[in-house]
Amino acid sequence: MKKAIAFVWLLSSMVMVATASANEFPHRSKYKDVPVIEMSQLEAKFNNVAIVDVRSAYEFETLHVKGAVNIPLSNREFGAQVKSLSAKSGKQLVMYCNGGTCKKSYKAVEKARAAGVNNVVAFDAGIYAWASTHPKHSVLLGQYPMQAGAFIDNKRFKSRMLAAKEFEANFGPRAQILDIRDRAQRDTQLFPFQEKRAQLDEMDRIKEIVAQAKRSNKTLLVYDKVGKQVRWFQYFLEREGVSNYYFMKGGSEGYYEAKLGKFLIKVPEQS
Repeated sequence: MKKAIAFVWLLSSMVMVATASANEFPHRSKYKDVPVIEMSQLEAKFNNVAIVDVRSAYEFETLHVKGAVNIPLSNREFGAQVKSLSAKSGKQLVMYCNGGTCKKSYKAVEKARAAGVNNVVAFDAGIYAWASTHPKHSVLLGQYPMQAGAFIDNKRFKSRMLAAKEFEANFGPRAQILDIRDRAQRDTQLFPFQEKRAQLDEMDRIKEIVAQAKRSNKTLLVYDKVGKQVRWFQYFLEREGVSNYYFMKGGSEGYYEAKLGKFLIKVPEQS
């Protein structure tokens, strides 16, 4: 009887661990052929691997692992650059992105293999997990080591999120709406004659818009494509001393879904 109880307890524990892993890394099951490196393994091998940040240049410049090289997955020369890095470093390559629901680290490993680089793994825990546990090995807005309390956790980020209806409720003469979607993501203006546009690599224009809103004491209402880019934009706003700002939950896709219903539109798969 005791053996049976022990077996049931062990089986239950295994199921709980597997479930927790699936929740933390929801895309591992889809990319079963992609080898991954766990947090503890990367800690132990940190000085003996070449770390590659496959996110956009803006995301990299905002926050990255110390010593990482930025080779955006969207770069047409990604395969060639990764192959060159592998040859020059002679080290195992570790690909990372934002982690969690982000698939870029897995896709980067697949692209690297297609380019002939086989000694490569994905650190799918991502930059959020790394920076929160290893601030001394993280660079935030060019500052190293990352200052205590500088990392914006999920609670702080979500406190600035408004559902589409709430977002619109803040419109008026005391508000400035800002669309930071990339040009390729912009299908149409969500709020014609009310919003200003500037993608994240147009920092001079962004600074001008933000400074004007701050001087006028206006609430800055910002949205992107799916609610991910604003996470990095928040660091800029905090650094600029902007306190009166909010983001639209789910970005423009979340707005369409709220207005039309998720079954009436096709939302592109996000990486």
